[in-house]
Amino acid sequence: IRIPCSLLQNGDWAAEKVIEVPSKKVQGWLLPDMPGLITDILISLDDRFLYFSNWLHGDVRQYDISDRRRPRLVGQVFLGGSIARGGPVTVLEDKELQCQPEPFVIQGKKVPGGPQMLQLSLDGKRLYVTSSLYSAWDKQFYPDLLREGSVMLQIDVDTERGGLAVNPNFLVDFGKEPDGPALAHEMRYPGGDCTSDIWL
Repeated sequence: IRIPCSLLQNGDWAAEKVIEVPSKKVQGWLLPDMPGLITDILISLDDRFLYFSNWLHGDVRQYDISDRRRPRLVGQVFLGGSIARGGPVTVLEDKELQCQPEPFVIQGKKVPGGPQMLQLSLDGKRLYVTSSLYSAWDKQFYPDLLREGSVMLQIDVDTERGGLAVNPNFLVDFGKEPDGPALAHEMRYPGGDCTSDIWL
């Protein structure tokens, strides 16, 4: 992620890379290196926190961006993903984690897929996440999603010190739809969210 941008004296734009998600050396996957794949990103209304979903690795991150040139990782939760312990992928080398994260289970359901679309409430305290990207990509990377359907989860956000915690009482399971499993993607927060252009 490259911020901030600045206009140079000669009229060119320049950007500094301030956040990087390094690839992981893996075995049992399509390639020997699994890149981070950031599929959604947003900034809180007060411009203090940046959030993104890392669909392949399986985590949602919260950065304090009060100092744009030195963002600090202050929250991270794993909600599935391809590197979960006990799956087909073995992580051989990881610059960020000491061990593979545990599979994500909520209300007895092991969640397939990885965190994808994000919506943040206007007060910044509730972050909603779905787990389907595109059906063709889901089929390739997370075939269980097609059989089980995607989910929507709620993450409670600490807006004072930073921090993320999954709400264990909130689960929308689209695998239980009357006409069969569904792949939920985009969300719209009632009354608008921090990424909306118009609030009702």
